[in-house]
Amino acid sequence: MTTPLAQPRTPVLIGGAQKTYRKGDAPGPRAMVDEVVRLAAADAGLDAGQLARADHVAVVGFTIDAPGPAKRIPVPHMANPPAALAEDIGAAPRVAIYTHMGGNTPQALVNWASEQIARGDADLVVLAGAEFLGSMMKRLMSGGDVSIYGGGPETPAVRWGDPRNDCTPQEEAHGIAFPANTYPLFENALRAKLGRSLADHQRAMGELFARFNAVAAENPHSWFPTRRTAEEIATESPDNRMVGFPYTKYLNAVIQVDQAAAVLVASTAFADACGVAADRRVYLHGCGDANEIWNPIDRPDLAASPAIRLAAAKAFAMAGKSVAHMALLDIYSCFPSAVEIACRELGIAEDDPRPLTVTGGLPYFGGPGNNYVMHSIVEMVQRLRARPDAFGLVTANGWYLTKHAMGIYAAHPPAAPFEREDPKSYQKEIDAIPRPEIVWEPSGRATIETYTVVHGRDKVRMGIVFGRDPEGRRFVANTPDDEATLLDLQSREGVGRPGTVQTGDGGMKNVFIPD
Repeated sequence: MTTPLAQPRTPVLIGGAQKTYRKGDAPGPRAMVDEVVRLAAADAGLDAGQLARADHVAVVGFTIDAPGPAKRIPVPHMANPPAALAEDIGAAPRVAIYTHMGGNTPQALVNWASEQIARGDADLVVLAGAEFLGSMMKRLMSGGDVSIYGGGPETPAVRWGDPRNDCTPQEEAHGIAFPANTYPLFENALRAKLGRSLADHQRAMGELFARFNAVAAENPHSWFPTRRTAEEIATESPDNRMVGFPYTKYLNAVIQVDQAAAVLVASTAFADACGVAADRRVYLHGCGDANEIWNPIDRPDLAASPAIRLAAAKAFAMAGKSVAHMALLDIYSCFPSAVEIACRELGIAEDDPRPLTVTGGLPYFGGPGNNYVMHSIVEMVQRLRARPDAFGLVTANGWYLTKHAMGIYAAHPPAAPFEREDPKSYQKEIDAIPRPEIVWEPSGRATIETYTVVHGRDKVRMGIVFGRDPEGRRFVANTPDDEATLLDLQSREGVGRPGTVQTGDGGMKNVFIPD
């Protein structure tokens, strides 16, 4: 078969780089981003003058700039990270953006950058991000110098992406505004949907994530390159405490890391003019972006993701491929439910022989805030360069299975010109899905729809419940915080268990008491 020739406006990924700083002395976000961008340029074969021709520059939002507790960490914050990056590489970009929060943003940025290039609005787009919570927290605890987290131009950054809060005020009041509390709700709903026992499902989670861990153990960029068995991963122990039932520590994404990654997206005309070698080029063949019904409490099925299914369908249709054609996969892996639900929506069987990750996943490779998928893309680019006939799929997920982006890549040009369908044109399909009726001040008999038990380092802290009243209306509540109630919810199936719900403080302090 003859390989199609890329057209001048065909977008192409020409360079990528990543770095893991292991010694606790990462140099701070500005230096980290600058370093990986220069490494990405070297990977593409660009000199400093060619890199300085960047039309657009984007930096993925740092965790310390997330709304809520993270923003109150007592360190300086850069006012405008993309302007600092442009200054450091000597560029004068027409567009410089700093993203809102969301693990979907690296892939969403590649989709956007490719469209900008195909339309003729840019020839070189620099995408980068970094996470530095690992060394930053050590500096804070030791009284070290934290000035490295600030600096740069003081002009306000132009923000990009969806700025909406992650959940409703009532969800937040009951503990939903933490991923480690929320993904277990999806997990327990899925376990009940599958009809598995607690023990069988715990075993299945360990087996699933042992596959990710095996990849991480061989990846030199992994934060935790330690090989662990499925039993070690899923079994509660002194070194592997329960965090949010049924997730042990080894089933949680690790955000306190020091990692950075960058990708360069260019037009084929720019790549040709700069002499980028053909064997460095990887192309985006298909993409899709979709948001779930925004707040978890409003979703009709807490063990499903129509938005993943829709975004993937758009990406596969654009590429003219199916999931069966994907030789390489990186399924977003902050928690097991994210992988399990994505695989169900994508049509990937539990026993699919293909590895589900090219990095090793967020609990083992590392979960550098919103920038993890930039590492996925860099890894995918490197692997596809070595397999020019193969296709690879990257999935990206933000908030609580809320924001999704998909990318299908290959090291040969697509047969058709790049033409991305406007996500707004199909988002309405998700927005039109009927939602359950919510009762904000529930009272009386009710049943558990899904739940979790949240642990501190030394004790169980609280239970979180999504429940239904006799009329089928959904509510959110906490359980009493006594140890006997909480441990009982972990010892036997809680989904479907009856009880009584009481309300207080205008629905902000609902309490479900299981029978």
